[in-house]
Amino acid sequence: MKEYDALVVGSGPNGFAAAITLQQQGLRTLLIEGAETIGGGMRTKPLTLPGFQHDVCSAIHPMAMASPFFASLPLAAFGLSFTYAKYEAAHPLIGQETAFLQRDIYQTASSLGVDRQTYLDLIEPVSQHWEALAKDTLGPLHFPENPLLLAQFGIKALLPAGRLAQRFKTPQGRALWAGMAAHGIQPLSNYTTSAIAMVLLGVGHRYGWPIPVGGSQAIADALAAYYKSLGGEIQTDTWVHDIRALPKHKILLLDLTPKQLLNMQGLELSESYKRQLSRYRQGMGIFKVDWALSEPVPFKDARCQHAGTVHLGNTFEEIAENEYRTAQGQLVKYPYVLFAQQSNFDPSRAPLGQHTGWAYCHVPNGSTADRREAIENQIERFAPGFKDTIRAAATMNTREVEAYNPNYVGGDINGGVMDIHQLYTRPTWSFTPYRTSNNHVYIASSATPPGGGVHGMCGFHAAKTALKDHYPNLSTI
Repeated sequence: MKEYDALVVGSGPNGFAAAITLQQQGLRTLLIEGAETIGGGMRTKPLTLPGFQHDVCSAIHPMAMASPFFASLPLAAFGLSFTYAKYEAAHPLIGQETAFLQRDIYQTASSLGVDRQTYLDLIEPVSQHWEALAKDTLGPLHFPENPLLLAQFGIKALLPAGRLAQRFKTPQGRALWAGMAAHGIQPLSNYTTSAIAMVLLGVGHRYGWPIPVGGSQAIADALAAYYKSLGGEIQTDTWVHDIRALPKHKILLLDLTPKQLLNMQGLELSESYKRQLSRYRQGMGIFKVDWALSEPVPFKDARCQHAGTVHLGNTFEEIAENEYRTAQGQLVKYPYVLFAQQSNFDPSRAPLGQHTGWAYCHVPNGSTADRREAIENQIERFAPGFKDTIRAAATMNTREVEAYNPNYVGGDINGGVMDIHQLYTRPTWSFTPYRTSNNHVYIASSATPPGGGVHGMCGFHAAKTALKDHYPNLSTI
């Protein structure tokens, strides 16, 4: 059996980031994927009808261009291209004007009326200084390169989104803020929920919210092509249950969750480390729906058709209440819905004149409740007649989401709740969270800092740690 310097298990963005980072240093690496196709959360499939291409998990990618790791790769040369909507996101309100995230920060701020300066004070520093902030926020705890800048960001970012929402006076400003913060998949009363809103808004102005042409699978395919060009190898359709069955290797990086590490044989982890992993907490799950549509979604505000993402939850108060109740294990009548309409901007997703719809809502972790009707009813509030456009639909409850990708434990797509207790101390309390108790095994998933999202930074930092430990002469990145 062939020998390798490093094996990486899992071909999501973090698995690819780890494998590429190691391969760039000249190591012999093998990337192993359990499913038949690569990609993890970056897959596109015909889930409904022939000719309709649906993103199974991730769809719009706010961090694709904002990630220092992705930005360092020549992925355009390997077939990856992006398209952009006129509006990065829309947030319609019942009986009131819609709020929009536009690429131009000043147009966005001015559209919020008396909240203009409040918005600029919060978001402009993030947008202007993102590259510097990314060095200190998209990774493990460390002494910051820009301590003053990080402190200015952190004082606000660590606060509950509900507290910062009090600074906004208009329904539009409060709603736009709520829709962004709710991406964190936790109650808006939790500390750190302001961070996700600030980052999503800031990078939206800096880079936009790109939509990969051809679907999320295009990101995975470009990563694979680049990795192979460096000499990396990929093996699919190989579920790893016992590492003793793997090819001989020096180091092993796992793009897996704590739950999977605890179930894997042969890792030789210490009992104390396993106890720490067993205390890791998952967040809320999702219920996902994909639609084949006969026409664009008939939003009351037609401008919403020009937004890549539409946040459907109405006011700040309604979103905050429903997210809190969901986190308490309840099923709400009108859940907060993240809706994407990629085919409006990428015609390769659907037959001529027809469209795709992509949406999910948050549900209690592990819930098997069918929330399709609740999601469609929420869309109907803002787009009467939406149901009449549906030709076919495909759904996934939390168990089906986890079966599709075991990293989504109980439907948790963030790899564990990202609250104040697990934002940087994930999966254990450690300044080097990528190390396990076995000094040849590393964890490289979104259960490590900086957490969930298609950015690859968890895998990048895990690989850097492994290089420092085992190949210090190569660890120059």
